[in-house]
Amino acid sequence: MTSSRSCLLLSCALALAACAVGPDYKRPTVDSPPAFKEAPEGWKPAEPQDTRARPNWWEVFGDSDLDALVERVAGANQTLATSLANYNQAVALARQARAGYYPTVTANVSSNRASLPTTNAVSSGTPVTVNEVSLSADWEPDLWGRVRRTVESEDASVAASRADLESTRLSLQAQAVQDYFQLRIADAQRKLLDEAVQAYTKSLELTRNRYTQGVVTRADVVQAQAQLAAAQAQWVDVDISRAQLEHAIAVLIGVAPSALTLEPKPDLAPAMTLPAVPGAVPSQLLERRPDIAGAERRVAAANAQIGVATSAWFPVLDLNGTYGRRSTTWVGLLNAPTNLWSVGASLAETIFDGGARSASIDAARSSHDASVATYRQTVLSAFQEVEDNLAALRVLANEADYQREAVRAARESLDLTVNQYKAGTVSYLNVITAQTTLLSNQQNELNLRSRQLVATAVLIRALGGGWQAVAVIGAGPTIAGR
Repeated sequence: MTSSRSCLLLSCALALAACAVGPDYKRPTVDSPPAFKEAPEGWKPAEPQDTRARPNWWEVFGDSDLDALVERVAGANQTLATSLANYNQAVALARQARAGYYPTVTANVSSNRASLPTTNAVSSGTPVTVNEVSLSADWEPDLWGRVRRTVESEDASVAASRADLESTRLSLQAQAVQDYFQLRIADAQRKLLDEAVQAYTKSLELTRNRYTQGVVTRADVVQAQAQLAAAQAQWVDVDISRAQLEHAIAVLIGVAPSALTLEPKPDLAPAMTLPAVPGAVPSQLLERRPDIAGAERRVAAANAQIGVATSAWFPVLDLNGTYGRRSTTWVGLLNAPTNLWSVGASLAETIFDGGARSASIDAARSSHDASVATYRQTVLSAFQEVEDNLAALRVLANEADYQREAVRAARESLDLTVNQYKAGTVSYLNVITAQTTLLSNQQNELNLRSRQLVATAVLIRALGGGWQAVAVIGAGPTIAGR
């Protein structure tokens, strides 16, 4: 009879195990515009197809040195290593949650010295040794889906953690690209100032010769010296920026700043061309940005926690069983033991908890509401980031056209002014003004190129790089060399 009741309880438990309390997950809705405001009409993936979004998105810039540096970011960056450790922790917690599906089996070996009641074998009060070996199992069937909701939550957390890892990777890659561009622009600035120093040195020599000939005053010489010294000071100042950028790149690739030296390439920056950026529509960002995917998975995790909290309102069924052997000697456990076994079940329900369960559900729902708001805000911020950089590239392209014309005009003005100065029709102050104007416009042109390159890199990152939402499923991520 007892066995029949146990079987009946087990059958009921398995039948109820199909239930899972709490709301089933539905992805939060977001308002997604049909197109980006700042995108050109008919924006679509650029041709040829080798410019489309891909995992190694930085390769569209066509710089082998940049490719090598960004590849190293995934190999030893410590921020990325931290994200990987967090992901591995989430995977372990998910495995731990799945253990709740299975019974707990415990082995026990004991030896006790005790006084036993009078029997045919022993006298009253005679101490004997009782040795026991037993195996027990305890299982709590998942009647109301508490374990399933916990597993659901932890699986969603794993996906969110993996998306966080990819988001960190993408951000670090983009930062390395930006730092590299700015370093190469610094190289170009250094070359530009080299040329300016050489030109100002020749101007100073010309002015000294004319002063010796009595054509100009001492004031012209002093002005030429001041202009040269100012250019030399700028020339030295560029080294500070370049050194700091080189140090930042070293830290990004996980090495000490003293271990990285990037040879100057002064002719690279002006030759850098802006790649065609793969197009997208706002709704595609929901699949292409890892931070959005991570925020959405956290909504799923929070939703499952509502079910976990709700399951506390229902009774808990516990099934247990024990089988073992007992004897007064260890040898007797094998030869003539006393067998012992037990099978049982218990059903427990909390009658009063002072509102703790209700508060737990309210807290879970509030956490879910917060995660939904965070998800929607992440989507809005992603739209803004794309729009900002589309606008920046559009405006900077127009500004660069004007700036190129300004450089051309400033160079022509300088040539005319120098000829006039040699002819004695204008003062040296006019030459200084023309030279300063040209240098300033050339520097502005380089700064615009830097801003265009950085905005392009940031836009590609804002579009998700080469990442897709499917990347949160499948084999776990790694860091090279680990």
